[in-house]
Amino acid sequence: MSTATTASVSTHVLDTAAGCPATGVAVELSVRDRGGWSVLGTSKTDTDGRCADLPALPPAGTRARLRFDVEPHLSPRRAGGTAFFPEVTVTFAVVPGEHYHVPLLLSPFGYSVYRGS
Repeated sequence: MSTATTASVSTHVLDTAAGCPATGVAVELSVRDRGGWSVLGTSKTDTDGRCADLPALPPAGTRARLRFDVEPHLSPRRAGGTAFFPEVTVTFAVVPGEHYHVPLLLSPFGYSVYRGS
């Protein structure tokens, strides 16, 4: 695939309640196709809370989805041992040739995402 027509994705997860990166969060990147969602790849956040090794998106403009499995990160800190939001799913529109940095700001009872740079 030519990098001029594909799109790239990166992400990081920051635990705003703890004031530090969320390490070891599993992240899944999928794209929408005629049959539903197809998984392109998976990763885990590093010690800086970042996933820099997600695969390129297909050259055709599409929708992409990041699914963050945050329960293992949040559960140990919550009474009852279960996360209120066990996973966070973010769907976004993709234009070929663009880079998408999609950070997740995480807390036990809320989260926020945005398009970063």
